[in-house]
Amino acid sequence: MQKTILSGIQPSGQMSLGNYLGAIKRFVETQNEAFTYFFIADLHAITVRQDPAELQENCYSIAAWYLAAGLDPAQCSLFVQSQVPEHAQLGWVLGTFTQMGELERMTQFKDKAARHKQNINAGLFTYPSLMAADILLYQADEVPVGDDQKQHLELTRNVAERFNGVYGDVFTVPEFKAATAAARVMDLQTPTKKMSKSDPGAGTILLIDEPKQIEKKIKRAVTDTIEQVNWDREAQPGISNLIEIYAACKGIAPEEAAQEFAGQTQYGPLKTAVAEAVLEKVVPLQERYKTLMADKGELDKTLAAGAEKARETAAKTLKQVYEAVGFVTA
Repeated sequence: MQKTILSGIQPSGQMSLGNYLGAIKRFVETQNEAFTYFFIADLHAITVRQDPAELQENCYSIAAWYLAAGLDPAQCSLFVQSQVPEHAQLGWVLGTFTQMGELERMTQFKDKAARHKQNINAGLFTYPSLMAADILLYQADEVPVGDDQKQHLELTRNVAERFNGVYGDVFTVPEFKAATAAARVMDLQTPTKKMSKSDPGAGTILLIDEPKQIEKKIKRAVTDTIEQVNWDREAQPGISNLIEIYAACKGIAPEEAAQEFAGQTQYGPLKTAVAEAVLEKVVPLQERYKTLMADKGELDKTLAAGAEKARETAAKTLKQVYEAVGFVTA
């Protein structure tokens, strides 16, 4: 029996190399191995004030990058979260199974509240309940997320078990699936933190960046004074990050990539090789992306079909939940 895998991404900012290597590339490679749902989390995005036109454009942009990378809408469900109302409906029910103390411990709420002090809204506080709904609607077996989201997945598991404890086995309790070592792309200027599309500085390669700009960012990546190429995240985080980017682009293990540069005492050749490997992947992606973005009508059709497919499953789960709690569903 095939597993069900779900992943969502917020439409905030342009997609980065980290998004591609850490998630999209792997999804494309495994899309035939499971029932897969990929959604654009616009409901989550509005916990921070958004420009409406920019939010809509970002939703199209993410869909286009997924498709440009090779995601096949016939093999999966690619949709915008707000086009499947069951997410918000189940989110409300699960909010009644989520404890205040659990929400108060969420580190992402604390971080965002510190950065957006002028808008610490209820949605920002309760969005882990909506995230739980995102996952549990599709009875997902696995949720591939980074370490920064593991706390939310643990909360989802707690909520599912709490609900099942009252009403029986309604929800599948999902498992955390960690990213592979080669897929965790770090910031080129601060290699101890993850590359982020919401922090588009010199350390972040955006998929939309011009080739010369990408090459420049890689050539200026932070290294160290050891003057030896090793894959050692603790001692050489900058060099290790470059090795992992190279490995992910080439489809090889980091150990194998490191062996290619073993014995080198200059970092220039490594940076040149990384830049070439990245451009070899990104330039064709950019060409396909531009073609897709030029036809928003076709993107609308793809997303609408994905939402319809998602609703087939989501509606069944919501009906089970409504009947379990005693809502009138006739």
